[in-house]
Amino acid sequence: MDLMLDILSTMLEQLQKPTLAFLIGGMLLAALGSKFEVPEPVYKFIVILLLLKVGIGAGISVREANLLELVVPALGAAFVGIMIVVIGMNTLGKWRGVSHMDGMATAGLFGAVSASTLAASMAVLDGEGIAYEGFIGALYPFMDVAALVTAIVLARMQAQRKSALSAASGGTMTMGGGSGAGMQGGVDWTMVKGILADTFRSPAISALVLGLALGIFARPDAVYASFYEPLFRGLLSILMLIMGMEAWSRLAEMRKVAHAYILYGLTAPLVHGMLGFGVGLIVHHVTGFSAGGVVLLSVMAASSSDISGPPTMRGALPEANPSAYVGTSTGLGTPVAILSIPLFMALADRFIGF
Repeated sequence: MDLMLDILSTMLEQLQKPTLAFLIGGMLLAALGSKFEVPEPVYKFIVILLLLKVGIGAGISVREANLLELVVPALGAAFVGIMIVVIGMNTLGKWRGVSHMDGMATAGLFGAVSASTLAASMAVLDGEGIAYEGFIGALYPFMDVAALVTAIVLARMQAQRKSALSAASGGTMTMGGGSGAGMQGGVDWTMVKGILADTFRSPAISALVLGLALGIFARPDAVYASFYEPLFRGLLSILMLIMGMEAWSRLAEMRKVAHAYILYGLTAPLVHGMLGFGVGLIVHHVTGFSAGGVVLLSVMAASSSDISGPPTMRGALPEANPSAYVGTSTGLGTPVAILSIPLFMALADRFIGF
């Protein structure tokens, strides 16, 4: 009973935070028939600014980290992000009635990282006097970008396969051009390369990667602190209003499969966190990664993106339903991830010791 009360309390707290509160506000505006509208050029400008800010902030964190100490945990974080998307593709993505685009967008957000959840877990460890690596904040872009790019690429590959099969059934073409050109082991690598190129050329991923590169190789700290950081929360709230209005218009699509998202939102954070814990344990044995670092890597894996993910998915996968991926990740995934922090602390203490 206490656990249920804790979950309900945490969910109520999330409702008061800008990400979910403004999303619900946008849905209410649409439900009431409001004529509120943000012009498309303004929306695109907001998305670019948001993603540049996220990328630059992540790049600064990476630049300030000890690169030699960062390499193995960073590879582990990227692996976890990719595997979470693959798990989502083979569970939620294959659920009867769940749109593949919606499933992959949701898996992408769950593979990416919530900076606020990571900060909350750091505060818990600080309060307990548990040490962790100073570069831990620099790990999140590796998991974040790996998950988002993987989700977008896999979603686009599936969409192109369906399009090719549909065309083939109409007698207009065959998969692989009929000759097997570009096919190896049943995978059309020409198609994969094209999708990867299109993904990195897309405005959302281009802005994210450009910001990351600027943060690492340039010195954008002053403009970051004076321009991007102060504007960030306000711009994010406007984006959530837009996505809320879109979500309301597409809410009917979810009614028959809402139980799938509820089940995924409640269980996925725990499964993903255990995956993160396992990888963290391996990194610990290889490099001496601290028990506190293992806890934080687990929480990063359990969390779902509330900042970089929504604008990236909105820009790269516009077909996906925001009420599916934002509602599941922020409304359900985040509370479960936050409540799982003591679990990963107990596991780290049992297997490593603080």
